[in-house]
Amino acid sequence: MAEIRLENIHKTFGKTVATRDVSLTIHDREFMVLLGPSGCGKTTLLRGIAGLEQIDAGRIFIGGQDVTDLPPRQRRIAMVFQSYAVFPHLTVYENIAFGLRMQRLPDAEVKERAQSAAELLQIAELFQRYPAQLSGGQRQRVAVARAIAVQAEVLLMDEPLSNLDALLRLEMRAELKRLLKEVKSTVVYVTHDQVEALSLGDRIAVMKEGAILQCHTPLKVYDFPASDFVGGFIGNPPMNFLAGQVSADGDGLTVTAGGARFHPPAAVQALLRAKPGARVQLGIRAENIEASASRLEGALSGAVLVVEPLGSHNLLTVQVGDERVKVNTHADAAFQPGQPIWLKLAADKIRWMDRESGLAIE
Repeated sequence: MAEIRLENIHKTFGKTVATRDVSLTIHDREFMVLLGPSGCGKTTLLRGIAGLEQIDAGRIFIGGQDVTDLPPRQRRIAMVFQSYAVFPHLTVYENIAFGLRMQRLPDAEVKERAQSAAELLQIAELFQRYPAQLSGGQRQRVAVARAIAVQAEVLLMDEPLSNLDALLRLEMRAELKRLLKEVKSTVVYVTHDQVEALSLGDRIAVMKEGAILQCHTPLKVYDFPASDFVGGFIGNPPMNFLAGQVSADGDGLTVTAGGARFHPPAAVQALLRAKPGARVQLGIRAENIEASASRLEGALSGAVLVVEPLGSHNLLTVQVGDERVKVNTHADAAFQPGQPIWLKLAADKIRWMDRESGLAIE
């Protein structure tokens, strides 16, 4: 078992708080992604798990054992760094075998494990080459193979694809997903790329300013963000937010946004009644908006500012009152800048947010 349990992890660098009492349980053989912008504390948290960073407060458990004060070599982990960290004076084979030799394993077992890891990463034919003779993608495969070969219970990965070009990242992302299905390790993966997080993780922990704002499955985080920050950080384009004005009518509470009227679900209405004068905002994804060149009942009216053809679809930027809304349309939709447009929001896809706190109303 390689469950990881973090209890109230706190770390500061001088006056800067890197992590704020973070608690998180990562299940055995789960692929957990720590996602957030630069400086949010995700790498500090990963290095704390690895033992490369001494935490100020809290406890870290791996497989039920308290490893808070143990050195990295006693934590049964392997790590893949952003900068590859392969040894330039060693061949590919010797790089992969390095960790195994440090464990003082018999030569026959070293060779068998190195060969197996290299075949998984499809680099066995490169055994006699040196890192200088490899491409960036091949060096990254060597670093991953070295980590896998030691058969650690926990595999830690710190933005391993960030130094690769876009096409190679796409290829390596698919390879990693295939590979880590076969490796029976608990994986903690740090990235600032929300596409990587959505495509790779079993769960995503979204971080900001040293705290975890939401931890759930990729689809749950995408469709039901816990705050406007999460909705705005995940998704391309990010979630749209429209300021709403709450009022009462014969049918209950009504929210007016962008010149259109919306009726919140009963549960949201009950919460809004408990907070008189609450200010709300509506969150909606670009793909959950129907765009029309003719007037639609209950739709927002606006004007097209920008049309971006993206091959499979067009991305429109629409001015609605004082706000701008991103909308996905079919690639053959004939919209032009300056053209009037009506936007119909899918009622069941609206995410209701408190405008003051930025938190979801639920």
